[in-house]
Amino acid sequence: MEPFGGSSEKLRVVQEYVPGKQVTLAHVIASPDRSIYRKLGLEEGGAIGIMTITPSEGAIIAADVAAKAADVRIGFLDRFSGSLVFVGDVAAVEASLRAVNDFLSSVLGFTPASITRS
Repeated sequence: MEPFGGSSEKLRVVQEYVPGKQVTLAHVIASPDRSIYRKLGLEEGGAIGIMTITPSEGAIIAADVAAKAADVRIGFLDRFSGSLVFVGDVAAVEASLRAVNDFLSSVLGFTPASITRS
């Protein structure tokens, strides 16, 4: 069986970022399904905060700000994709999201994202 419409060529994915400094996602999952914790390899523990930051190295700074702003635990940090996941109670996760948005915006000139919730 040939993949992708009869071609025997391998699929190649290129991830590219455009110049700019921005928080592209700032979201809190207030009451996650238990399976999400397992799939992410996280201990269960309240809400989940998710951020995506460009350039991706900004996720390192965001993790530091988030951890210092409220009682959250960093669950995942990827300096190559700019993804950051942290867990804590809903109020702590929301406080950390706000603190990261505020710091990156005011100190480093990033464009912040609206904080969303599900």
